[in-house]
Amino acid sequence: MQIAGLKYGSRLLELVEFPVAQSLDGDASMEALQQMLDQCGKLVVKPVFTGGVGKKGKAGLIQFVNSLTDAMKAKEELYFSTHNWGSRRVRANGVIFEEFVPSDIEVYFSISNSTRKRKPIFTISPHGGMDVEALAPEQKRVVWIDPFIGIKSFDITNALVDTGCPERYISSLVRHLPKLWDLFDNYGFTTLELNPVRMKKQGNQFVPVACDFRAAFDQDNPSWRRLNLPKTVLQSELTPFESEINRLRTYQGQSDVLEMNPEGSIIPFMFGGGANSAATEMLGDRAIFTSDFGGNPPYEKMLGISRIVYKYWLEKANLLLVIGGKANNTDIFITFKGIFDALRDHMAQTGWKPVYVIVGRGGPNLIRGMFYAKDILDRLKLPYKMFGYDTSMIEVLNYAMKIDRWWTEQGQAQYSAKARVI
Repeated sequence: MQIAGLKYGSRLLELVEFPVAQSLDGDASMEALQQMLDQCGKLVVKPVFTGGVGKKGKAGLIQFVNSLTDAMKAKEELYFSTHNWGSRRVRANGVIFEEFVPSDIEVYFSISNSTRKRKPIFTISPHGGMDVEALAPEQKRVVWIDPFIGIKSFDITNALVDTGCPERYISSLVRHLPKLWDLFDNYGFTTLELNPVRMKKQGNQFVPVACDFRAAFDQDNPSWRRLNLPKTVLQSELTPFESEINRLRTYQGQSDVLEMNPEGSIIPFMFGGGANSAATEMLGDRAIFTSDFGGNPPYEKMLGISRIVYKYWLEKANLLLVIGGKANNTDIFITFKGIFDALRDHMAQTGWKPVYVIVGRGGPNLIRGMFYAKDILDRLKLPYKMFGYDTSMIEVLNYAMKIDRWWTEQGQAQYSAKARVI
């Protein structure tokens, strides 16, 4: 679940008294807009998308205005604008008018959970803005956070000095940025990002002002519910595939999916938050979707999920990947039975399709589940490789990426010819 922008981000930042740019919704009156123009001199007009849609600046969807006429024109142009975000095209539904904050630097700051370090980290750079991804390593710092202590002031000071931040801004940043840890830690965030933070002069001091906001939440952590955000904030435009699978969320177990790349080549059945994070990060745009099917789903639900997945994606996939850690309560046999019964039934109805199957899993009834999968895969004459809980999840994912490349280059043709002979 993700949100982006100041429409609701400003409300969250105010919880920890972090300075944020003034803003008005798209339905603000002309009098209110004119008053804001008189006070600020210049406004930033941005489209409002549901979900965590970003990169609006690079797409030319942000306009700067200094008159009421220009503000209304920008509203008209951006209100229902469209944007290519990842593999999909999304449509805005509204605009927001924000205060323009003059500043000679833009600071990037984020807090996230590192899948590599297995601990929270913050990333900071005084060279933020639209091109933050292209920054050289010496222009940003990544520092791990002790969750029992939070963000230490001297870590921020050292990082800003090392990355060339002007000295006049450091004291104010050190005073305000640690507040963001309280927001991150107390309300179920998995990612919190401010880009940019601009330095606003107030009297003889500079104050860091958040000019954009992006956040992602852990849906299984109930802490985010204390924010009392409208349910519509955490929604996004659903593809037909997402919509069909997400109807199953009413049953035991998890089922939400997010379509990542419809041109991808790997179908990933992910079980658990760790598998979701690691597989999404490592597979990148090879993964067709990201998912978490853990929570001990019953057979009927896993069968239904698998049928939907195969209906949409099996024909174009190279690889079927079943990945997860060592489960505590999920019955591996039940989930495998649902996945592979659906695979057998799908091929019986639509015809045989060569696809490589990789399993990396652990938990109750693992061996029974693997033998059940083996019997079906052998009957379908499909290639497969199975790894138990004693194999690193990262090793399984690396193996999957190698097989995916080989399958594209030569494996599918070789195996199809071999299968025809058999």
